[in-house]
Amino acid sequence: MAIRSRIFRYSLNMLLVAGIMFFAVGAGAAGKAATPIRIEADRMISQEQTNSVLFTGHVDARQGDLVIRTDEMTVLYAKNKNKTGKSRSGSGKVRKLLCKGNVEITKGDWLGTGKRMEYLAAERKIILSGGAKAWQGKNMVAGKTITYYLDEGRSVVEQNKQTGGRVEAVIHPESDAR
Repeated sequence: MAIRSRIFRYSLNMLLVAGIMFFAVGAGAAGKAATPIRIEADRMISQEQTNSVLFTGHVDARQGDLVIRTDEMTVLYAKNKNKTGKSRSGSGKVRKLLCKGNVEITKGDWLGTGKRMEYLAAERKIILSGGAKAWQGKNMVAGKTITYYLDEGRSVVEQNKQTGGRVEAVIHPESDAR
């Protein structure tokens, strides 16, 4: 049972960590050498007033072998303060990332899906919701939401209380997991 528990935690944690690394390290790590991030979409709207960039229509974001596909992605940047203390345009540091509609995150042999993904930089957590599922190889976990707390290295999978749905995990023995 300890091996299955370890495989389950590893599978879920790898999925969620990779999702956050995409923007927290890639987009927010100014001055550090990193693999370029490429985002393609049908449309992009940048709004300086809200320090946000909205990508809509067949969004495909990639960094190395990490891929996020969704219908809509909003990247919200932190506000900078100039020397007088007044706010000015974004710093390039990601504050929040929202993905809506047919969210799919892949990296190597793992995959995560849901209707929505949210990354909250200040809280250092990722929330995959709306029929959230995560796979690594044949191993799978599913629930209404999957929340990963980056600093704590823990994840919480919640049931859908309104429909009586339960959390589901399918864990294959180590020899069959891949």
